[in-house]
Amino acid sequence: MSIARQHLLLMYQQALAAVQGDVCTRNALNEIGLTGPQAVIAIGKAAQSMMQGAICELGEQIVAGLIISKPGHINREGQDNTSCENTAGIFDDSRFITITSGHPVPDEHSLRAGMTLLSFMEKQAAKTDLIFLISGGASSLVEVLPEGMNLSQLQSVNRWLLSSGLDIHDMNHLRRAFSCIKGGRLAAYLQGRPTRCLMISDVPGDHQHIIGSGLLFSPDIDSPLEDSLESASLEESFSTSTFPGMNVPAWIKQLPQAPPAPVREAFCYQSVKAKIIATMAQAKQAAMNEALALGYSVIRHDEVITGDALTVGRQLAKQLLVGPPGVHVWGGETTVKLPDHPGRGGRNQHLALAVADVIAGHTGYCFMAAGTDGSDGPTLDAGALIDAETTARAKKYRFDVTSTLQSANAGSFLTASGDVVHTGPTGTNVMDIMLGLKP
Repeated sequence: MSIARQHLLLMYQQALAAVQGDVCTRNALNEIGLTGPQAVIAIGKAAQSMMQGAICELGEQIVAGLIISKPGHINREGQDNTSCENTAGIFDDSRFITITSGHPVPDEHSLRAGMTLLSFMEKQAAKTDLIFLISGGASSLVEVLPEGMNLSQLQSVNRWLLSSGLDIHDMNHLRRAFSCIKGGRLAAYLQGRPTRCLMISDVPGDHQHIIGSGLLFSPDIDSPLEDSLESASLEESFSTSTFPGMNVPAWIKQLPQAPPAPVREAFCYQSVKAKIIATMAQAKQAAMNEALALGYSVIRHDEVITGDALTVGRQLAKQLLVGPPGVHVWGGETTVKLPDHPGRGGRNQHLALAVADVIAGHTGYCFMAAGTDGSDGPTLDAGALIDAETTARAKKYRFDVTSTLQSANAGSFLTASGDVVHTGPTGTNVMDIMLGLKP
């Protein structure tokens, strides 16, 4: 592996280290200084890492814990990159319940997780406060369906969403419409109990109501109110759910919807205090610091990268070609509109292959696109690290860039060229990071 490629990997690793779930959770709880018994609920791809941070900081203050994550993101030996010791014992500790459920498509375990969540909250003693630790992936991992809707219908909606090319805001808008706990609806079950919510943001703008589809936050309230609120009945405070500006199939519009979420003035928000503890901005800064330490000039691109992965990939490649020498740093999350029978890959591999096509033959250039959660779409890969020779290497195996992108098979192409990046679960999730090097 070339020195330039090794350096991009080092920058990526430093970006991950800056937003580790255990460290960020531990630091946030230390700053808050909670007293008394706590029940901790961790949901998302970084659930185990965040719970480990809570255990390190709170210890025996935790009287009960619930961990909900996706398969492969819960490790009985503990996360390899955790800074906390002796936290693998959560699996042998009667205080903790651990559930793995469906991602990116909800499954029957997601529904079981939803009922377990409600039961867990209800069982806590009145003197026990709640702590929610939320990270990306929560949307599919836990669910409570509206009356008249079944799992098969929910899965059909999610499969359509994943292939639709919609951005995360629109996707989560639809998810909220068919959930009895998303979009702030879960807040109704708090019944005034003091609650902290610490979040790792995997969405553009770091909006609390978008992260995990906003279990405790209505779309019209970007942060909970901390001042005194007048009580209002939920029936009177619900707002209307719609599908604004989206080309949604008729069959989705005809499905049973949940009651609208509480609006800003609803009493159920008054006990919730929230904080976002890790963001893409922090990860980008850490990558830039490493680039500077390695002796590179750094060009920071502040825009949040969104849109079609193929189009974006070509745009970033052109920026790299015409821009100044050094390391270029971007962050965001693209989308891919999938064909009927997609091949192997994810949005980062798709984007990286589009870049490889443009920079082919430009000696010394390299580019990396990877998910900070260690996964790219439905694959076990984090993304890809390509260079000017990527397409030439894959041609030896009869791969063609155009047909590969059309069939959404970038993963197979990049495996053949030796450019796939594999990390395993990282213990965090702050969208995707893109790093480009111009010599």
